Amino acid sequence: MSANSTSIAMEAPVEMQIQEIAFDGQETYAPSLSMSENLTKLAQKIDFAKCGPEEVNKEITEINRNEDEAEQSTAPPIWPWDSVRNKLRNALTEVSVLADLLTIAKGKKYVVLDPVPHDPPELKPMVMVYARKKSFAGAASVLLSGAERLKNSLAEAQKNRTTTADFHIELLRLRQNFRLKKVNNTIIGDLSYFRSSGSKHIHSGTFEVTKSEEEPDKLLSPPCSPNPNSANKLTSALRVTVPGELQGIASIKVYFQKDQDSLYSSNLNTPDTAFSIPEIDWQRKLEVAQNVLFCKEMFNQLAKEAVQLQSPIPHVVVGNQIIASIFPGVQLVICLSHMEMSTDGKASLPPPIPRHDQVLEHTLHQLLRELHEKKNYPLPHPASAPLGPSRKRSCAGPYAMDREEFVEMTESQTMLEQVIQQAQHTQLRDRTLCILDKLATQYKDPLISVHWLWLNSPTYACIKVTIFAQGYDEIYRNLVIIHVYDTYLKCISRDGKVVHLSYESMELKNYILCQICRHQIMAVQYLAKSMGWQCVANSFNLGSGTLIETFGNASSCILVSPVGDRFATKYFNK
Repeated sequence: MSANSTSIAMEAPVEMQIQEIAFDGQETYAPSLSMSENLTKLAQKIDFAKCGPEEVNKEITEINRNEDEAEQSTAPPIWPWDSVRNKLRNALTEVSVLADLLTIAKGKKYVVLDPVPHDPPELKPMVMVYARKKSFAGAASVLLSGAERLKNSLAEAQKNRTTTADFHIELLRLRQNFRLKKVNNTIIGDLSYFRSSGSKHIHSGTFEVTKSEEEPDKLLSPPCSPNPNSANKLTSALRVTVPGELQGIASIKVYFQKDQDSLYSSNLNTPDTAFSIPEIDWQRKLEVAQNVLFCKEMFNQLAKEAVQLQSPIPHVVVGNQIIASIFPGVQLVICLSHMEMSTDGKASLPPPIPRHDQVLEHTLHQLLRELHEKKNYPLPHPASAPLGPSRKRSCAGPYAMDREEFVEMTESQTMLEQVIQQAQHTQLRDRTLCILDKLATQYKDPLISVHWLWLNSPTYACIKVTIFAQGYDEIYRNLVIIHVYDTYLKCISRDGKVVHLSYESMELKNYILCQICRHQIMAVQYLAKSMGWQCVANSFNLGSGTLIETFGNASSCILVSPVGDRFATKYFNK
């Protein structure tokens, strides 16, 4: 080594071995070995099986060889370049040491651990299969035990429900659907739900709930959704007592009458299953009684409005009938029908209806729902606030409504006025449909096509009438839009002219005939122009006076040939 070389002593740092590393990164160190334990550990590394006589001789021979090489190195050089070779070897050693020092100083890696490959573990597929099978069997046993427990609990609950009757459970079900209160030792319920709309019906709508006096082994609890057609009729632990005036089947019948003949009608009642129930439980019994009370309150409100309403022809209230005149010769009759239950629990069926109007029934139901929604006050309601004002008036203050909106609320129509308005629209719509069908059947040239738009309301309908000639529909076609309101018609022709017609059927018929004549004149003119003929004169009203579509007019036109030697006159009359 050269004189400038530096000896570096390297020893392993005295650190404790890591025994375990936890999941949170904390290291557990093993205690350091004592001197005796360290000596024992080093002695265990000696392989005494390799320390035989031959191995000892080899080691002695190796030691002697090293000593001979050392003596030869100290001996004087025999080869002239031997000293140069030794210096180059020493320089190479120093450069290698310097490179190692620079690498350590730069990378700060004093010790590099080489991974030692371990023997791969022996795989036993059958062991894995048995382990998975065992885990699946454990999970299946847990699921089966849970399902068995649920099955047993459900069977027990079903058994308790079908074999024993609990008065308190039935009372809880009743309380979920109806309002109940206890007066002394009596439980009283309330059926009325239409009082928020301003009804002042004399019937209170109360019913009494008592416990059934039958034997416990004969009591059966009714199912959640009772089926009236089932063979085994289930009785309840409750007994409901309804007033006599609320028993039976009630319905409100609305029909049109012309010359003592009923045109068509609509009924507001419960479903048809209520007419064929030999034995009904408390839930069905209360629903039927509530429907009776609803119909009576509704008819009472309509009768009150019929007496107070001012009309050119006064409305008549006789018994359970309200008669209102909607058109000359056509009357609207609102009748309250109440059928009492017979001794065997059956109600007589209502008389058959000759023609039932589903549209009118739907509009009447929709009117009742809207009225109840507008009149119902929202909750929570202050205890000191009145119950009379509607929900819209109650929200007038928080929403800062102006005077115009208040005026609109005061000018709202009554229930009877809305029913009459819908009835007038229904009658006028049917008249319009009848006139258009007759004209379309009567006239084959030109053809009349009628299309009803589906965007309608209970008091408005729109019709598109197309008039065209078969084979010449590309030359000219006439379009007429008819708006049907409650008491009048609004007709818009192709040229934009607007004509208002009354409810008389003859006016609409004459107007359509006038449009047919107009179509014929215009179609002839367009056809003549395509053939070179010229229109000299045309007139849509040959009679005296101005054109009046509601009365009908005759039309004509005069054509001349291209050469001018011939004339043609076309005359059209309704």
